[in-house]
Amino acid sequence: MHFFGKVALSFHIRYNKIMADIGKKKYTAEELSTMDPAVMAGIILSLQDQIEALNTNFENLIEQIRIANQNRFGRRTEKLDVIDGQLSLFDEAENLADRDAAEACVEEVVQAYKRKKKKGKREEDLSGFPEEPHEHKVSEEDLDAFFGKGNWKAMPSDEYKRLRYEPASWTVEKHTVEVYVGTDGIHQDEFMRGDRPKDLIRNSIVTPSLGAAILNGKYVNAIPLYRIEQEFDRNGLTLSRQTMANWVIGFDNYFEPLWQRMKYHLKLLHVTQADETPVLVLNNGEPERSKCYMWVYRSGEYYTERQVILYEYQPSRDHRYPSEFLKDYKGILVTDGLQQYHLVEKEIAGLINANCWAHARRDFADACKAIGKKNQSALRLSVAHKALELIAAIYHEDEKLKAKTAEERLAQRRIKVAPHVESFFAWAKERLNDGSSLPKGKTVEGLNYCINQEKYLRVFLTDGNVPIDNSASERAIRPFCIGKKNWILINSEKGARASARAYSIAETAKANNLKPYKYFEYLLTEYSGTI
Repeated sequence: MHFFGKVALSFHIRYNKIMADIGKKKYTAEELSTMDPAVMAGIILSLQDQIEALNTNFENLIEQIRIANQNRFGRRTEKLDVIDGQLSLFDEAENLADRDAAEACVEEVVQAYKRKKKKGKREEDLSGFPEEPHEHKVSEEDLDAFFGKGNWKAMPSDEYKRLRYEPASWTVEKHTVEVYVGTDGIHQDEFMRGDRPKDLIRNSIVTPSLGAAILNGKYVNAIPLYRIEQEFDRNGLTLSRQTMANWVIGFDNYFEPLWQRMKYHLKLLHVTQADETPVLVLNNGEPERSKCYMWVYRSGEYYTERQVILYEYQPSRDHRYPSEFLKDYKGILVTDGLQQYHLVEKEIAGLINANCWAHARRDFADACKAIGKKNQSALRLSVAHKALELIAAIYHEDEKLKAKTAEERLAQRRIKVAPHVESFFAWAKERLNDGSSLPKGKTVEGLNYCINQEKYLRVFLTDGNVPIDNSASERAIRPFCIGKKNWILINSEKGARASARAYSIAETAKANNLKPYKYFEYLLTEYSGTI
């Protein structure tokens, strides 16, 4: 090693030793005034590094606190209401341009009052219910007494309608089956019985209407079984939640074939969407409580006829579960940026994964929340705000194409939407390359997320049936998320799988404008005795 190399190595060793000593010792003013300049320079450089690290950690901590406070106490919205002249595509109702909220509310009420009611609206609303006539007559004696005898004639009667509600009522079906026995030598001791309806569940009092009421309460209205039990009791029926839970699990035998048929039709579609949410299952075969998952798969948002929404329970978030569900699927799967879905794409030939632009904007929305609305100048100058503006421009153009055919939508996306996508990614890469001026935390996370997911975020530009985001799946899984806040956990895997079938039927019925209660009743009536 040459001389200068030896000197450099010696200085490097000495410098590292000094830096280590600096961290352990406090210096007096006299020691600092007589300190070797090289040592003093080392201390200052070390302090600069420490201060920079502290500032970065402090900024990240403040950002996390502001986001946590916003999530806990603020409105749950990602709207960007500071873009001049543009309504948010996520929450238009909250974007009345530059008007006081109270003033806007008053104006809406006044306008609603001024609008004339649609003729025949009440008749339309009441058309599906049975009518019960009530006549209010005037006797001839009263007419003669008021007008004088015979000095009156009938006019067209006044008619009006009222709607009466009757709480839950119960009717006991008492079935009597005639039984005969033979008396001759040939048929002696042989019995013949009258035809009787098949039991929905053997030796059970449950009927299709009662079963449908329980399913509708739990899986449509998110009412836990213990509350249904209490409500039934208040209306005179004693029926335990354990019995109802057993019935629900028993109904799964009827619903499983329908669920499989719906799955078959779903996989015929070129575009599907998926999402997942955690659920606590008490007895799931694991020695300790583990986080299980309810997955949802649905027909693409633009397939508005005969929509399909399927729930599937699985004990984990492992990618092998969606891989098994989508086995042999040929088409485009729209999801968030979860790595498990990218693994599914690698395993299934012919499957293409598309990602969600709503998820791409969330880190930037969080960064803007952390800055706060009070600091408007800093907010407008922030990188996160600029990112939201660019993404909003993409949404703005794509929103105009919703009513078009898939072919028209694809052609217009190439002309109107693609340039905005190109601008966004070029800008995002430029910001990351010049990272020295970037704030740490959510802004950088958002930029990295978008660049890493670029391939998947561009897929919607290649097919007119692919939606720009996965919001339809999130809406489909929301009823389950609301329900689990009420019942907290599912007691067993059997219950979880039965719930998946029931939610699938309820949500598919709703998506196709069917009445879930009537549909449950119809299915249970048709399937009675088939298992």
